[in-house]
Amino acid sequence: MRPDLLNPLFTEVEALKGVGPQVARQLHKLGLTRAVDLLFHLPTGAIDRMRATAAYPAMLGRNVILDLTPFEMRSSPGRGPLRVYTSDGDGNVVTLAYFNNPGWAKKQLPLGQTKIVSGRLDQYGDQWQMVHPEVLEPDKAAELPLREPVYPLTEGMTNRRLRELVLAALERAPDLAEWVEPSLKAREGWKAWRAALAAVHSDPAVTEVRRRLSYDEVFANQLALLLLRQVSRRKRGVALQGDGRLTAKLNLPYSLTGAQRRVVEEIRGDMAQAAPMLRLLQGDVGSGKTLVALLAMLNAVEAGAQAALLAPTEILARQHHATLLKQLDPIGVRVAILTGREKGRSRDSVLMGLASGEIDILIGTHAIFQEKVGYRNLGLAVIDEQHRFGVSQRLLLSAKGERPPHLLVMTATPIPRTLTLTQYGEMDVSRIDEMPPGRTPVETRVISDERLADVIDGLGRHVAAGGQAYWVCPLVEESENSDAAAAEERAAILRERFPGKVGLVHGRMKGPDKDAVMASFAAGELAVLVATTVIEVGVDVPNSTLMIIEGAERFGLAQLHQLRGRVGRGEGKSTCLLIRGQTLSETGRARLALMRETSDGFRIAEEDLRLRGPGEILGTRQSGEAAFRLASPEQVAELAQLATDDAQLLLDRDGGLAGERGQAARLCLYLFERDQAVDLLRSG
Repeated sequence: MRPDLLNPLFTEVEALKGVGPQVARQLHKLGLTRAVDLLFHLPTGAIDRMRATAAYPAMLGRNVILDLTPFEMRSSPGRGPLRVYTSDGDGNVVTLAYFNNPGWAKKQLPLGQTKIVSGRLDQYGDQWQMVHPEVLEPDKAAELPLREPVYPLTEGMTNRRLRELVLAALERAPDLAEWVEPSLKAREGWKAWRAALAAVHSDPAVTEVRRRLSYDEVFANQLALLLLRQVSRRKRGVALQGDGRLTAKLNLPYSLTGAQRRVVEEIRGDMAQAAPMLRLLQGDVGSGKTLVALLAMLNAVEAGAQAALLAPTEILARQHHATLLKQLDPIGVRVAILTGREKGRSRDSVLMGLASGEIDILIGTHAIFQEKVGYRNLGLAVIDEQHRFGVSQRLLLSAKGERPPHLLVMTATPIPRTLTLTQYGEMDVSRIDEMPPGRTPVETRVISDERLADVIDGLGRHVAAGGQAYWVCPLVEESENSDAAAAEERAAILRERFPGKVGLVHGRMKGPDKDAVMASFAAGELAVLVATTVIEVGVDVPNSTLMIIEGAERFGLAQLHQLRGRVGRGEGKSTCLLIRGQTLSETGRARLALMRETSDGFRIAEEDLRLRGPGEILGTRQSGEAAFRLASPEQVAELAQLATDDAQLLLDRDGGLAGERGQAARLCLYLFERDQAVDLLRSG
């Protein structure tokens, strides 16, 4: 339960003075529902003002505060502004222009009455002018600070009003005991938490206070992951040691690479322990992660347990099911599938088979970990393509059953080291850093969209020669609907050129319809598959040797690399064409140049982090994950190792959460809402 000391911070914004339904709605639009949200809504910059008794040329282009007396008003014809002519202390004329709400300006600026006026002073023709300046009574000068923080706003909410609410929330913030290790705090020259918070809201330019607050957030994250690891290690799972009888019967298309053999041994070593395995398997596109997962699952089955494989999409779940069925059915291993589409008798039959132990391996989407799905003896869970299965789902899985299963997580593409630390800090990491023999490098070319007609002609020659191709449509917005519309339009154009040979899949289609198109493409009945990024992960059609990505500059590097990995899976030479638009940003240019230059997923991952930041790489799909609110991507990268080392020190030397610093760290976990770890400690 959250400590009482923090309760004032977690009250609804409606409890703050002056927040009625209208203001609350405006705050909610900004995602600010509680006092703590206001405190963590940091300013993005500041307005600097200069106070003077009279205007002078050196002030032009700056925000100024002047005492001005209006002496004339003129309304412009049509949509022109209301102009209010005023004089300053030296008799200089300053024109105030109001394009909107002239009635308000007339009321605020009666002729002959001196007012405090604040705004940007500019030259307009031969006049000095302020457009839409603020107007205050002479006794309200204190309301205009010389340096005012500027906040992200929404319609109807003024900067001044939001600042008042932030200050009201700050009054509720208690002084908290220090959780940062004393020598680290002294070395960095950091203020206490509350003082740092007050400082960042008075002067956003002070970098060390921002760094302190960012550190606190990253520290809470890393401590939560280390606690999760500690709890998982303390739990008793089931030691699983297969005898190799099923593995020996497998008819593998090729022998394992050295990297695959090493990783399989690491996994088997973990599974032989009673403490549940928590292992992250990183490998490049096409490095053979699925085969490693298959050997891990067989190890569980040989030891008398069940295994479950969670895929991120239904398309991939069905593909895994078809592949594993072909390999495992002949050796007597019983494989089943369960997705949201299985209904009625077929679903009941799978549930009964799981409960009785008749099913050895279950493949499916998130449906396989629902509460109603009961296993007789789940020994291993394999999560394929981790981005969509966050810490909260891992917690849920480890809490399933008296004895939590061993857990193997596979990423679709390599993840940068920093992100591995902040997202999967509780896990051991294995890397497959070697490609299987026979995978030919994919030739990558960048082509301007002015040459689209040439690309379609080239596609025609490829299809005429019996080849198959993917055509991926650009991301229009963050909207599945607009992406689907773009794909439908491209498919219609290509169908005119290649009647009867073009299939289409996108996120809005129903599962069975998608499957039917994919099956036709895999069987060679269709020559061209037009798609949105639903084919990004894992889809495997070895005969397809051409990948065309339209609007390539709109995709992230990891996504481009993942899409490129759909080709180059057979024996033929493969090509990836990146079609770019006319206007390329520097980032877009760098991204496409790197794609042409390298096929090393580990290098691409690090560059993607540098160019885009962690949030985008991990994707917005991450269910239930607490994002970093205070720490920027650069700060997360810079502070992650420091915070991990400090959190480890707390657990190893300072008595964990039970010690004096640990009690303060517990507050930090609740403050940044990483308290699942505390609850887990209690229950575990």
